[in-house]
Amino acid sequence: MELLSVVGIVILAAIAIALLALELQYRRRPGNDLELTPGNWETTLTEPGRVILTGELELCNRTPNLEIMVPELTAEVKWLSDGSLDGVPVRTRIVSGHEDAPARPDGYWFAYIVKVQKTTRFKVVLDIEGENLDRLQSAWVQIRYVTYGPQGRIPKWRHVVIPMQYPDPETPPNSRPVDGGGEVFPIRTHLLTQLDDPVEVVRRYVMPHAQKGDIITMGETPLALIQGRFRHPTEVKPGWVARRVCYFFMPTSSLATACGLQTLVDLVGPARVFAAFVGGAIARIFGYRGGFYQLAGEQARLIDDVTGTLPPYDQFIVLGPHDPQAVVDRIRQETGLEAAIVDVNDLKAVKILAATSDLPVQFVERALRSNPAGNADERTPLVLLRPGSPRDR
Repeated sequence: MELLSVVGIVILAAIAIALLALELQYRRRPGNDLELTPGNWETTLTEPGRVILTGELELCNRTPNLEIMVPELTAEVKWLSDGSLDGVPVRTRIVSGHEDAPARPDGYWFAYIVKVQKTTRFKVVLDIEGENLDRLQSAWVQIRYVTYGPQGRIPKWRHVVIPMQYPDPETPPNSRPVDGGGEVFPIRTHLLTQLDDPVEVVRRYVMPHAQKGDIITMGETPLALIQGRFRHPTEVKPGWVARRVCYFFMPTSSLATACGLQTLVDLVGPARVFAAFVGGAIARIFGYRGGFYQLAGEQARLIDDVTGTLPPYDQFIVLGPHDPQAVVDRIRQETGLEAAIVDVNDLKAVKILAATSDLPVQFVERALRSNPAGNADERTPLVLLRPGSPRDR
């Protein structure tokens, strides 16, 4: 009898070890790890009243030893314009660029296997024809693709925004005085997207007007958009914590929706968010507000939910930027300007997320208190600051 008991225990232990090993092996494998790049886009004006926008993108299989299939791939576009687009026809084509298989002449996307650690290319061709095309602001391209592999059949999306209007960088910006001395110059740019580089944007739009001793500031949301740190709510799957805790935030908070809060959960984990919620509630009993944001981390304050920024990004949840200190250091190194990444609102609150070492913080806060960049559709994500006295430099 004792022998049978020992055998039973050994069998149960072996089963438990096997299940644990199977679970660990599953967690360590990336599954359908197929990345779609934003691509390179070109605009061609073929004739008056017709524009062709072509993007070349890559599907990259990031898994170390698994093949991923792509049975479906489609693209849609939403054009944003300063004028009406009623009756304007739009044609969309996808042209595969596989090295080992030619594209079909009928445009059909046939199921394709992306080999281990390999890539494949395809083109998205958008053809729009009509009047007032010079008033196009941007194109929001939504690419839906399906990955088929170890994790099953998973629909995925890649959202790419392509600017269509580019202000003349040589146009002098308007100057505004700063209380206590100095000037601010809101700098108008094109709609910033993942296709941009923050230093190149500063070089293009700021350097034609900058003087020695000037300071450049960039909004935290535009930088996050350049870094691709935005998610469409259809890609966010709210979990247990997000669906319950979101009700306890003010309706105006970006964490007051399950999807908005879930983006924070995805960044820092459900345990930290729940612990911050409990800790913040206890702190509030003793009269201390803001405990949740301190415990949950800086990203909790920086997330902008849907409607939080200008179109078409008003459809997305925008996260805070990644490593803003590295960005300002690059700006100073490559342009010579002192720089800061800032979070400013119409309530005269100015928060400096990152700054170069010699930045005159008090002057920057005073200069930005009136929020010269604006919170609407001004399209002035950069603000050039010109100190009025040597002590502000």
